[in-house]
Amino acid sequence: MTPGRTDEKGLRKMKENGRTAWVTGASSGLGMYTAQALRDAGWTVIAGARSFSGASPEGDGTHRLALDVTDGDSVERFCREAKSISARVDALVQCAAILTLGSAEETSVEEYRRVMETNFFGMIRMNRQVLPMMRAQKAGKIVLFSSINGLLGIPFQNAYTASKHAVEGYAEGLQMEVRPFGIQVCLIEPGDHRGGGQRTRLRAAAMGEDSPYAAAFRSAAEKIRQDEAGGSDPAKLGRKVAKMLDRKTIPFRKRIAKPDQRLAVLLHDVLPPGLNERILTGYYIH
Repeated sequence: MTPGRTDEKGLRKMKENGRTAWVTGASSGLGMYTAQALRDAGWTVIAGARSFSGASPEGDGTHRLALDVTDGDSVERFCREAKSISARVDALVQCAAILTLGSAEETSVEEYRRVMETNFFGMIRMNRQVLPMMRAQKAGKIVLFSSINGLLGIPFQNAYTASKHAVEGYAEGLQMEVRPFGIQVCLIEPGDHRGGGQRTRLRAAAMGEDSPYAAAFRSAAEKIRQDEAGGSDPAKLGRKVAKMLDRKTIPFRKRIAKPDQRLAVLLHDVLPPGLNERILTGYYIH
């Protein structure tokens, strides 16, 4: 996460704001840009990521703390250290995620589990720590990063798609349970954005050139790469999330995607399954 320049106006804005946001997965990609946007909007940001080695205030309202959302001890340690920086948590923004590309058949159970541990169970671990604090405050906002792939599936991205579908269903029940305590939940559903960290984009170990899916996999993986390279500006997404969190009431779902990806979701919902399958197969596999 790149430190921003500290100036008197920015520090005064943070002091007036007085709000604290915890951001997971904040070392790269959408998590990093969202943390930066919140910092620029005057929030005190406590940013967590595996690559952060320990508490390191940047002098501009951002604090880096080591956090591995797949490790319960790491999550508890992060929360203790974050509470020592600020007794409140006004917003929890959960961006930590990894992606594994591979056929459904050749992606191992362990690889599926690794994706679920980060993208889904990691959110649950963080929420279990934060919800008691927010209930005591009688206020709080929980932002869960889902994806367009939480609404539809594409070939060779099955583990990621499954994890984001799980997030969608989990969030619906969560909001019904916590709203009486003044806690709001929002699903961010991004389309493709530039600048994702390659270390979080993995390939199933068994996906080799001798795979019966090799040709189709190469086609789909290249289309996914092209879509990400030509994706939207992640800094704009970060600013949209920060602006949304400034509101008293936040929406339950906020889709941040290009028009063609929004259309894909609409068509998925209204077209017969067979026709929708042919459209998506034709787009990804040539």
